[in-house]
Amino acid sequence: MAAVKDIVTLVLDKDHKTTVTVHLHGATVLAWKAQGKEIIFLSEGAVYDNKKAIRGGIPLVFPNFGPWELGPQHGFARISRWKLEKKPEKDDSGAMTAVFTLTDNKDTRKMWDHKFKLTYTLHLTEKTFKTTLKVDNTGKETFTFTTLLHTYFRTDDVTKATVSGLQGLEYVDKVRRDGKFTEDRELVTVAGEVDRAYAGTPNNHVITGVTGGGKVLMEKANLPDTVVWNPWVDKAKAMGDFRDDEYSSMLCVEAGHVATPLSLGTGQSFTGSQTLTLMDE
Repeated sequence: MAAVKDIVTLVLDKDHKTTVTVHLHGATVLAWKAQGKEIIFLSEGAVYDNKKAIRGGIPLVFPNFGPWELGPQHGFARISRWKLEKKPEKDDSGAMTAVFTLTDNKDTRKMWDHKFKLTYTLHLTEKTFKTTLKVDNTGKETFTFTTLLHTYFRTDDVTKATVSGLQGLEYVDKVRRDGKFTEDRELVTVAGEVDRAYAGTPNNHVITGVTGGGKVLMEKANLPDTVVWNPWVDKAKAMGDFRDDEYSSMLCVEAGHVATPLSLGTGQSFTGSQTLTLMDE
C-alpha cells in the first residue's frame, strides 16, 4: 500500500462519492471515483517504492514516449517526486482543483540536460475530471519531447469494451513489428494483445464497457494522437507488478503527442489536456 504521506486526495462531496486520489511519485492519479463508480484501473500488484512507475492510474509520460536511449522507458516524469504546488480546494464554480509541479534537477539533467518546468492541474466536478499538463522551457536551449497521459480505464470485461473515433486512421502496431496499418473498424475492440499508436486522431473518443457498463467521453486538447494498449495473457504474466488475470479488467486509452516530437524554444510553453466525462447510461 502507498504511504499516507505520499497521497493527495480531492474530495468533491461530503459523501465521498466523487473523488480523485494522487500519488506524489510521478503525480500519478491512482483513482477517479465519479458518483460512486471507480473509473480508473489500478493493479493490485502495483509497487509503491517511490522508484518504480506505478502500474495503473494515469502515469505521465515525459519527455519521451516508449523506449528511450537516454533513460527509462516513457521518460522520468512518472518516476520523479512532484511538488504539491496548490493544495486541493474548491474554485468559484464549486469544482475541486489541485496543482502539482516538477522542475529539472540533478537526476533529470543527468539523463536529459535541459531546464524545464511541468505544471499538472487537476479539475474535478460531479461528472468530469480534467487533467492539464503545461511544459515550460526555462533554459537557454531549444528542446524536443513527446508526452502522453497513460490512462488506464477499469473494465468488467475488456472484450466488451469499445473505443470510437479511430476508423480510417493510420496506426503503428507494435505487436506487428511497428508495421503501419489503417483502422477499418468504427469501434475498436480487444480480443488479444493490443499496442497501437494512432496518429492525427479526433479530439473526442467514447470508451464503453467501463466498470458497471459505463461510458466515458474523452475530450482531448492539443494532444493529437491516441494509443490503445492491453497486454493480454502472456504479457500480463510477464509483468511483476501486474496480476496474471488483470488484463481482462483494464484498457488503456492514452491521449498524447507522440507521432511527431514537439520543439520548444527558450521561454516557450506547451499545454495539452484531456477531459473525462462519465456519460449518462
